[in-house]
Amino acid sequence: MKITSYGGAEEVTGSKHLLEIGGARILLDCGLFQGRREEAHRKNRMPDFDVSKIHAIVLSHAHIDHTGLLPMMAKLGYRGNVYATPATRDLCAIMLLDSSHIQERDAEWLSKKSREFLPPLYSTEDVQEIMRRFVSVSYGVRISVLPNVFITFHDAGHVLGSAMIEVEYEEEHRWRRLVFSGDIGRKNMPILNDPWEPTDADAVIMESTYGNREHAPIEAADEKFAGIVRDTHARGGKMIIPSFALERSQEVIYALKRLDAMGTIPPMPVYVDSPLTVNITEIFRLHTEGFDNEFRQVMRDAGDPFDLPKIRYIRSQEESMQLNTLKGPAIIISASGMCEYGRVLHHLRNHCEDPKNTILIVGFQAEHTLGRRIVEKSRMIKIFGVPRELNAQVKIMNEFSAHAGRSELIAFGARFKGRAQRTILVHGEGEALKALKSGLEGQGAENVMIQRHGVPVEV
Repeated sequence: MKITSYGGAEEVTGSKHLLEIGGARILLDCGLFQGRREEAHRKNRMPDFDVSKIHAIVLSHAHIDHTGLLPMMAKLGYRGNVYATPATRDLCAIMLLDSSHIQERDAEWLSKKSREFLPPLYSTEDVQEIMRRFVSVSYGVRISVLPNVFITFHDAGHVLGSAMIEVEYEEEHRWRRLVFSGDIGRKNMPILNDPWEPTDADAVIMESTYGNREHAPIEAADEKFAGIVRDTHARGGKMIIPSFALERSQEVIYALKRLDAMGTIPPMPVYVDSPLTVNITEIFRLHTEGFDNEFRQVMRDAGDPFDLPKIRYIRSQEESMQLNTLKGPAIIISASGMCEYGRVLHHLRNHCEDPKNTILIVGFQAEHTLGRRIVEKSRMIKIFGVPRELNAQVKIMNEFSAHAGRSELIAFGARFKGRAQRTILVHGEGEALKALKSGLEGQGAENVMIQRHGVPVEV
């Protein structure tokens, strides 16, 4: 087998890993590169591999940095199957359409403002074409995707429908096994089951996002969150929460429901200003197979876990614009999670200069994104190309992260020591990759390597 990464190598976006097994070519994930607009457009408009030679695509989960280039594959002529869990398929149906609409709306808005813009990468027709290629496969079902190549999805506990991908294949008259971790979830997180724990593989491709960082205990998250809400309310300010529409938004809403039920936060209107988040929340209500027992019990005892006395789900652009005139404290949850596109940019533009307000970051912010510049508390930030002062309070809560922390990653990778011929580290920035490699080697793991973009690895 030969493994070549065309995204998600020494970076945390654009995940694309090509497996070559004999004459078969399988792409694990097909993610959109997210970063500076010009760089992202250049990297996304034409993949570094021959689309016509890809025989199958297998998805770990629905996040756009793992699926967002799928419509471009259809546009370039891909006509093979796309394998995913049922929840991932349903999520992609709305998330890819949303990605197409956002590109169209942002280009239209910038054009009206006589500012430079880049044309959309793909159309809604391209999204519809790729969705016809999906094959849904439930957890634990072993299926053949190509001759002598089988896959099995196992629950990764990262987001709804997320999977680790077990690939079994015959090579040189011997059956071998590769495990692709996708994004590994955390144990004991609200809503989802804990991630699968594999123990045997000839090769492992594993993520490294937090390879150099631990998360604060999830048990401490509620009080920290409540304190930030109370402080913002006391200042008479608004809290802007840029949040990934998939999973993170639902976790934040569920946390607000818990805090409201305990009476630890003041009454405060909550606006979920993201049509995508609204639609994804509906899909959560349909796919309960990934929920843990505790969350199921909450649903039985307290009803809808995503409903609050003062919550309002915003769909229309007109309703979204009305939020600009809000008086008094409020919480606005809006996408995108890295502040690179979508309605959250308008809310940040309108609220970032007022010190009464709070910008709460609840997810990983990749290099060169607006979200990273906010995390770094840059004095000036650019929104729609216009410089703005960052005077709002910036708070960071990695407790909400759906990615495994350093110790959990080391525990995952160490399970394969003495078994895996290769442990290939992907989906991480430089320091995280180096730290995780060192940590795994300290636990006795051998043949650990950091994947390079476009450089084939033989297994």
